[in-house]
Amino acid sequence: MGNKGKEEQNYARQPFLLGVDAITQHLQTNLDTGLTSAQVQEYIQKYGENKLEGDGGVAWYKILTKQATNAMILVLVLAMALSYGVEDFIEGGVITAVIVLNISIGFYQEFQAEKKMDALRSLSAPSADVVRDGNQTTIPSREVVPGDIVSIKTGDTVPADLRLFDVMNLECDEAILTGEALPVAKEVQSAEREDLGLGDRLNIAYSSSTVTKGRGRGVVVYTGMSTAMGGIAESMQRKRRKPGRSMSAKKYGPMQPVKGGALRTFDSVGKFLGLTEGTPLQIKLSKLAYTLFGCALLLAIIVFGVNRFNVTNEVAIYAISTGIAIIPESLIAVLTITMVVGMTQMRKRKVVVRQLSALEALGGVTNICSDKTGTLTQGKMVARKVWIPGAGIYSIENSNNASDPTEGTVTFGESKSRKEVEAEKLRRQEELDAKRSTAGIQFDVPQEKMNKDRKAEQPVPEQNIVIDNPEMTPELQAFLESAALCNLATVRKVQEDGTSRWKTTGDPTEIALQIFAHRFQHGKDTLEKELGWKQSMEYPFDSSIKRMSVVYKSPNRDDNIVFTKGAVERVIDLCTMVGTGEKEVEMTPETKEGVLEQMNILAEQGLRVLAIARRFTTLEIAEHSTVERTEVEEDLCLLGLAGLYDPPRLETKGAVQACATAGIQVSMLTGDHPSTAAAIAREVGIIPQNMKSLPADVAAAIVKPATEFDRMTDAEIDALPTLPLVVARCAPETKVRMIEALHRRRKYAAMTGDGVNDSPSLKLADVGIAMGLNGSDVAKSASDIVLTDDNFASIVNAVEEGRRMFDNIQKFVLHLLTSNVGEVILLICGLGFQDESAFSVFPLSPLQILWINMLTSSFPAFGLGKEKAAKDIMERPPHDNKKGIFTWELITDMLVYGTIMGVCCLSTFVFIVYGPGPDGLGLDCNKSYGASCNIVFRARAAVFAELTWMILLSAWEFKSMRRSLFKLDPNSTKPLQFIHDIWENQFLFWSVVIGGLSVFPAVYIPGLNSSVFKHTAITWEWVPAIICVFIFITGMELWKLVKRTTGWFKEEETEGMKAKRRILGHGLSLRQGFFTLARTFTKSRSEAKSEMSEKNAKVRVPPPAVQGGVKEEV
Repeated sequence: MGNKGKEEQNYARQPFLLGVDAITQHLQTNLDTGLTSAQVQEYIQKYGENKLEGDGGVAWYKILTKQATNAMILVLVLAMALSYGVEDFIEGGVITAVIVLNISIGFYQEFQAEKKMDALRSLSAPSADVVRDGNQTTIPSREVVPGDIVSIKTGDTVPADLRLFDVMNLECDEAILTGEALPVAKEVQSAEREDLGLGDRLNIAYSSSTVTKGRGRGVVVYTGMSTAMGGIAESMQRKRRKPGRSMSAKKYGPMQPVKGGALRTFDSVGKFLGLTEGTPLQIKLSKLAYTLFGCALLLAIIVFGVNRFNVTNEVAIYAISTGIAIIPESLIAVLTITMVVGMTQMRKRKVVVRQLSALEALGGVTNICSDKTGTLTQGKMVARKVWIPGAGIYSIENSNNASDPTEGTVTFGESKSRKEVEAEKLRRQEELDAKRSTAGIQFDVPQEKMNKDRKAEQPVPEQNIVIDNPEMTPELQAFLESAALCNLATVRKVQEDGTSRWKTTGDPTEIALQIFAHRFQHGKDTLEKELGWKQSMEYPFDSSIKRMSVVYKSPNRDDNIVFTKGAVERVIDLCTMVGTGEKEVEMTPETKEGVLEQMNILAEQGLRVLAIARRFTTLEIAEHSTVERTEVEEDLCLLGLAGLYDPPRLETKGAVQACATAGIQVSMLTGDHPSTAAAIAREVGIIPQNMKSLPADVAAAIVKPATEFDRMTDAEIDALPTLPLVVARCAPETKVRMIEALHRRRKYAAMTGDGVNDSPSLKLADVGIAMGLNGSDVAKSASDIVLTDDNFASIVNAVEEGRRMFDNIQKFVLHLLTSNVGEVILLICGLGFQDESAFSVFPLSPLQILWINMLTSSFPAFGLGKEKAAKDIMERPPHDNKKGIFTWELITDMLVYGTIMGVCCLSTFVFIVYGPGPDGLGLDCNKSYGASCNIVFRARAAVFAELTWMILLSAWEFKSMRRSLFKLDPNSTKPLQFIHDIWENQFLFWSVVIGGLSVFPAVYIPGLNSSVFKHTAITWEWVPAIICVFIFITGMELWKLVKRTTGWFKEEETEGMKAKRRILGHGLSLRQGFFTLARTFTKSRSEAKSEMSEKNAKVRVPPPAVQGGVKEEV
């Protein structure tokens, strides 16, 4: 059952029968430090990668079949058959070669693209938390080897078969393996019976099963095909049929075989033609291809009709020409390559695309609903304040390292009431105003104001005695025990490269609390290993109730102690007492109000506030106990509040501003308290600093707690003047309601999520975004894209990349279809050119058209697919995903440019045939060169060269659909900006240059010109061709000028862009992202000082102070 070519993973007895020591000895691993790097490399060579055979491979034959059966190839096959049918073997042979070449190139490109996409998708595959070389690290599941020490928790997918040695309330869903509907509770004891089935081996966690509850650690015993899942890999990889496809008459009735057969046939044909599988854009372009195929047949019928259905060889060849002309042969290949380039670029910008449809959808996103912690903020929590009832407030100062409990100082002071806090804030503001008003300028100040300032300058009697490095008290000890034990984070000091440093693992919130406990030598390791505390049960954090509890046995007591931490509102309602020892009081309404006041004071400082509580109980609560959680989490005693600060990321504010400029509204959906959420939202610019400047109904709707939002009916939500920009204490169900509300307002929404319960909202969102660092495997599997750095700015990068790709697809589609329109106009009008035998003489031969479509058009189209993002790409509103790429502007441009192109080519052909010199269309000039065909062949050569150059130069023009080629960057002052712009995309540049030069050998090489392309060498005929090329470019520039002047097809300016212009022009604004330009909390003091010195150097007289740095519009 092992991997091919690799050693079997065998043990003396089955791992579920062995003790952990025997397994670690067999695999030469260590439970604390794991494997060494050398051992990992050895085991990879020995046992292979942790993957199933045939898992995720690219089926080359499916890609080859797809390439051979698209609409473009079918037209060429018909053309080939007609050519052989009329015994034009040169043309037939060339078309055959083109078909083989097209299929080969398309197959190679798509095969490489699919392999690259598989590699990129694997980055978002399930990951594993392992210990190697003594360090906790996260690796892709495929890199796991036997002997790895793996940690699993709720929401994880088990990466390999594990022999568990440490579990806490661990339950796994093994239905995928055993069919057991209920999760299986796990344990660590060795089994005694050898005949146990898979579902009864309770000390084994199986690969691909999902952790539904609790946490655990285990040593990897089997990987890849050696796992239990490897034994049923073949059945796992078998695809399920869609509903209604059964052929069972016994089960579904006598008509079911007919119905099922018809639906299966429909599915097969749709899949074969690319009409039912693929992204929306791929399906849309497949439909376009078959529509054009139908048009090709229609044009062929028109050709036959004009020739009175006298289908001779010449008529058939002309029909071939028109059919080939309307088909953009390279369209699908260019699309595939562009998507791969888009995925690669997103990977570089910290975004992994799981669903190709997300590439198309990102550019149309109108709303982003983001979590706060770790996404908008750094996710590095620091315990800044701890309030203990009856005692006071402990504060941490001068600590910049969230992982070091020895950095900074702890101070203790008395807690203050709301009135005292407001009075101190007012005093500080007056002092600041006084300093600003005396920064070098003397004002005529009224005597009353002078007296007030003098009072402000007088020393204020100290209201609060602050103690540095306070001593341990019973109240503090109780708080520390609860904070440290109701906690899964670890803090340890390690030696690396001869220096000691602190290392942490776990959730940032729990790390912050554990670091605070370590400051007083009350960390979890100290309490458990040195003081004898023993854990008997764990109730993990649940996002629906927003709390976590553990049950411990104290070394000094006989009863159990329940420790609980969580959201203040969810914990305080369970408390009947407050404080400890002599300061323990009953939780009365007045006491509760005082606690909530302290919570609000902390939250308004931008701190995330958690409540810490405990309870003594005589209940017998052991692991996997049947005691209800509600019975355990009651009659608690509140020990204190912890205020944690999570600074916003430096780039968040700029990203929010970029969203506003791009017409995207950002909403924060967080589990934090409303005041905490609002404080951070103000800091990053999601909501305004001064809410009073907004209309009352808008201000009331901007920030809402989830309890209020969830109570509202859909009608009430729809009646709001705006949907909330901040939703606090958010539950998974709240996210779902938010997405539904956005959809009712016809918005296109992206939603972030990281937890198990976030999968419904991620699936419901138009673009589901999972967190790569802290997200669960369940959330990743439900998402469309995964952020590898959990950074909000990466979402904005993904939107920009989605818009770039959308723009480029529009550009190359317009480029390809414009040439097709021009060719069809030329050939349809060419039906009127009839020779002496009354047969139509085509202005372009079939092979000329193939050459132009396959070689001249394809490479510039590839180049357009690689275009960089336009300068203003994030200054436009989101595009309409329902319309897709085929906007009215694109359709109109295609017809206008195609008509100009066709008319110019037709004019050149007419001028040469009927202009200076002898006239005449000759005889039988569609088939071969003769003395009477010299003029027609020369006219064809000129039209061929002219059309080639027009198509190539139009690729440069399509770098922008509205701006002039000679002024692509309106803000540039460079004298030769045009040259810089066309040189910037070197693939496109050389495609145009080399394609333009290829005209000369095609025109002048004997035999190739007359026998293959049906044209001959030319002299003076270059003049009308070149003149018409200039006319075509001038026509394109004039059409762009008309669009810019009249405003046709112009996108409406975003509100954010209007705000940006007003700010640049010193105007007023209240748009999201422009609420404040004040420095964020995350800037260092040195940065602030350098900025201040620069300002002072530039401006002698400082401007009046305005809240937030920007005057707000009232």
